[in-house]
Amino acid sequence: MHLTSFTDFGLRALMRIASDSERTWNTAEIADEFGISRHHLTKAIAVLAEAGFVQTRRGGGGGARLARPADAIRLGEVVRLLERDQTLVECFQADGGGCMISPVCRLRGFLGRAEAAFLDEMDGHTLADCALPPTQGSALPEMRS
Repeated sequence: MHLTSFTDFGLRALMRIASDSERTWNTAEIADEFGISRHHLTKAIAVLAEAGFVQTRRGGGGGARLARPADAIRLGEVVRLLERDQTLVECFQADGGGCMISPVCRLRGFLGRAEAAFLDEMDGHTLADCALPPTQGSALPEMRS
C-alpha cells in the first residue's frame, strides 16, 4: 500500500507533537526539521484539527498540540482520515472508475482484503507507540522525506 505525502506529513507531525504533549508546535519548525513543505504540512494539520486529533492556536506562541492523549489515537483512524480522498485502485472509487474488467475481476477482492488487513494492523497501534523522542534543542539527524 502506498500512502500519499499528505498522510506522511500528517503522521510525521503527529509523531513530533506526541514527543512533548505539553508543548505547542508550530508548522514551520516541524517542516524545517523534516525538510518538508510548510504549506502542505499546514493543510494536513488543518485536517487533523478539524477531526479533533490536534488543537491549534494562531498568532505568537501559537501552533498545534494533541487534543487527545497519544495512546488514545489509533494510527488506522489517522490513515483513514488523511487518505479519505484516495483509493487504492481505480475500481475502488465510488463510481467504479473506468475499469472495463470490474464485472469479472477477482483481483479487486484480494486488494480490498489486503487494504483492510493493512488498516487493521494500523488500528492495533497508537500514536504513543511511534512518538518520536523528545528534541534536545536540535532537530533529528538527517531526516529524508
